[in-house]
Amino acid sequence: MLNIILFDSDARSHLQPLTSTRPMGELRLGMLSLREKWERRLRGSVSYITQEYLQEKYPIHIEEENLVVNSGIIPTEQLCRRIDEIGMGEALLYQGELVAARLNGSQFEALIEDEEVRELMGKEVESHIQIISLQHLWEMTRLNASAIQDDFQLLTSGKKSQPVSPTNRIIGPTQNVFVEEGVQMECCILNAHDGPIYIGKDAVVMEGCMFRGPIAIGAGSIVKMGSKFYGPVSIGHGCRVGGEIVRSIMYPNSNKAHDGYLGDSVVGEWCNLGAATNNSNLKNNYSEVKLWDYDTQRFEKTGETFVGLIMGDHAKCGINTMFNTGTVVGVFANVFGAGYQRNFIPDFSWGGPDKGYRTYKFSEACETAEIVMSRRNQPFTDYDKAILYHVYDHAAGFRTWEK
Repeated sequence: MLNIILFDSDARSHLQPLTSTRPMGELRLGMLSLREKWERRLRGSVSYITQEYLQEKYPIHIEEENLVVNSGIIPTEQLCRRIDEIGMGEALLYQGELVAARLNGSQFEALIEDEEVRELMGKEVESHIQIISLQHLWEMTRLNASAIQDDFQLLTSGKKSQPVSPTNRIIGPTQNVFVEEGVQMECCILNAHDGPIYIGKDAVVMEGCMFRGPIAIGAGSIVKMGSKFYGPVSIGHGCRVGGEIVRSIMYPNSNKAHDGYLGDSVVGEWCNLGAATNNSNLKNNYSEVKLWDYDTQRFEKTGETFVGLIMGDHAKCGINTMFNTGTVVGVFANVFGAGYQRNFIPDFSWGGPDKGYRTYKFSEACETAEIVMSRRNQPFTDYDKAILYHVYDHAAGFRTWEK
């Protein structure tokens, strides 16, 4: 099996808080993480070059032959075919930046030590090969439609869908609907005219749900009665979702189980949105949305009019929470209260606009994480705790009330 080593691109710092707790290769678009896409398309196994505080959970594995790949680039069939052609000691470049290189063990060590291999033969990617790179948070929802389409073909090729119960109504090409084994779904409407609809293994889609593709529902997720999803929408495995969702991504094991609106948003793992939580994804004057950037430490222009909520792992909000257009909520923020929340809520914040914020004590946060993860039969490991402490400590400068 091919040994693939993904390295974080310079865009990593701009993709926080989602990359605060994971390498870039663990980011999710469509139905799969970037890692899963590379592994399937290149038929290999992935490890990481990543931040030091992430290395214990995501260790590197080096062999005599290694394919080093920029994990900020979205793998496509055409690009992967070109990467397969790279010989030992050769590299593929895009605008002078490394896309992929095939290295032996000593060449890889030289790359790590000097960030270059002098004898490496680099060649620019041919102009007919499209390179799609992930640079900013707001790009994720824009890239999700094509990602669902590509993953749908990748996951369903050569496979046959389980029968769809006749109580459901399919609008559009039936081949655009794929149902895995163990799915429970009755009396729902699935419109696959504009994109595929994929329902993962053992998912439960309750009565009265309406999906307009492209839609991806992860394995073991539960979609509550009467939910309305306007694609592209990606729901990770083990989620509990309901209400109205538009052009959004939810990472695995997160909950939006009640009515409320989520639009043009990305919600990390182990999050919970309280009942009747709503977010704005369009300003009243239809002007360009600005979004907080952890790297520049200011609100940056997005060039977009539709940008919703970005929420880091383990963040939670109380019932009736309102998020304004272009809001970034950090890792393990716990927010609640009347009125619109701030457009940037730092990691490990506790509170809301009416009574202000305090710091979410690290010990209390860990206790909550252990309880929440155990409900999905997942351990809260020492690796997880160490990563979260790094985020907690590193974000202290953003929690201005501590000064």
